[in-house]
Amino acid sequence: MTLSLHDVTLSYPDGEGAVTALDRVSVQVAPGELAAVVGPSGSGKSSLLAVAATLVGPDSGTVSVGGVDALRLTARDRARLRLREVGIVFQQPNLLGSLTAVEQLMVMGHMRGQPLGPARGAAMETLAAVGLSGKEHRRPHQLSGGERQRVNIARALSGRPSVLLVDEPTAALDHERGARIMDLLAEATRAFGVATLLVTHDTDHLGAAARVLTMRDGVLEADVSAAS
Repeated sequence: MTLSLHDVTLSYPDGEGAVTALDRVSVQVAPGELAAVVGPSGSGKSSLLAVAATLVGPDSGTVSVGGVDALRLTARDRARLRLREVGIVFQQPNLLGSLTAVEQLMVMGHMRGQPLGPARGAAMETLAAVGLSGKEHRRPHQLSGGERQRVNIARALSGRPSVLLVDEPTAALDHERGARIMDLLAEATRAFGVATLLVTHDTDHLGAAARVLTMRDGVLEADVSAAS
């Protein structure tokens, strides 16, 4: 399903005035496509992800997941939409130290009402898809930084979402591991058929993206082909 934001404006109170975080932003991401958004700190990238995730309601505009206008849903229905259709890869993996990699994913399956057996099977399959076969029963302290990020990605994909939102996935990784994670995200986007919107400061690995967009002062500038 397609992710579509149209004419989205978001402002925050700032003393007696307001700061415009998103200024009439429009972007559409198709299934199987990875679109990357780059820009300096404070440009509005995090606000863009928050609105796309339906965690923050904009002042105006529309947010659509697979043709469903998320902003017309009740708070409960938006939460259900996020749980079932939106996967989020956070900047820090925030894995539970007491749980193995497979258990990290099984928790998400439990939240979706998935029985234990199918949840374990799906978790093992997803971990294999991100290159963690043989490491399913390791806890976070037994994994490298890149492997923990792979668990983070697998967890976001575990419910087979339609949309994947990714926040600075290479921020805590060295150049080589960062390149591998970006390649993995591109591969997973195609393999799982998700519409992936990624924000990053890192301009070294943008070749993995189908499109690169630049955000400055809340304005999303014209698309640029990552291949050009």
